[in-house]
Amino acid sequence: MGANPNKANQAVGFLVKTSSTFKEKPVWNRVRPDTPGPGQESVWDYPRPPRLEPVKDVLRVIFNGEIVAESKGGFRVLETSHPPVFYIPPSDIAPGVLEPASGRSMCEFKGIATYWTVVVKSRTTASAAWSYADPTPAFERIRDHLAFYASKVDECWVGNERVAAQEGDFYGGWITSKVVGPFKGAPGTRGW
Repeated sequence: MGANPNKANQAVGFLVKTSSTFKEKPVWNRVRPDTPGPGQESVWDYPRPPRLEPVKDVLRVIFNGEIVAESKGGFRVLETSHPPVFYIPPSDIAPGVLEPASGRSMCEFKGIATYWTVVVKSRTTASAAWSYADPTPAFERIRDHLAFYASKVDECWVGNERVAAQEGDFYGGWITSKVVGPFKGAPGTRGW
């Protein structure tokens, strides 16, 4: 895979606009975006607020030797500094593999997330997926669609490429060779 999800943050003198003046960020918040190659995207070119777009590739999630989700009708959310998060329609989730999990979280752009535990045979992985039952208008198309943490299931695929998990387990992005970072989620990146 071309992307290196564990690449360390590279400090440079980036300036950020605050009010009407430019101020230098502290050294731990300085980032040098990786240069994308042919056919690649930089997560630093993704927008904020994030953008929702359909995915043409087949999305697949495997846990305990079973395909728990497979879709040709998914979406991806693109947000500055994050690898894409992929959402799969509920109709493309295998029956009986999801159980409600405890906890909720709030995304300022998408709304309140509900978490799901994946159960296949006698094996479980808690809070391995999430969805939005009542998303904001901009994200209505992913109502009840599920996103899976690649680190909490055995395999996630975009087309014929197995993904790497976004570090940190909070954001849940899927890293493929088509995206370059560095990626938010690792220790020291919270302020990006």
